[in-house]
Amino acid sequence: MIGVAAALCGVHPQTLRQYERLGLVIPSRAGAKNRLYSEIDIKRVQRIQRLTQEMGVNLAGVELILRLLDDMEDMRRDMEQQLEDYVTEAEKRIVQMMDSPKTPIRRDERLLPVPNIRLRKLEL
Repeated sequence: MIGVAAALCGVHPQTLRQYERLGLVIPSRAGAKNRLYSEIDIKRVQRIQRLTQEMGVNLAGVELILRLLDDMEDMRRDMEQQLEDYVTEAEKRIVQMMDSPKTPIRRDERLLPVPNIRLRKLEL
């Protein structure tokens, strides 16, 4: 609810309504009036507060920053998925090659030594 979310973020409920009007936070709805804020929404409001209060960014700048951060997160997820797909496909092809007794491959090692790459999420 908006009162609980405002208390958790240390802001006035009207501030949350303003952020919603600007499209900075989009809470889900229960009925026509009740706003329901998720943990992600709360963290986003806290990020907005950090940008405006500590860094002096105006709300237009916050909108741009959040959009860029959202785009970067989408690209990070997409890159991780592409890497997983690549590894899966490469291992499948290697298994097919290993099925042939003529293929000179060591069978006591991992098929595709790929480092465990995890892209870290950007915190602001």
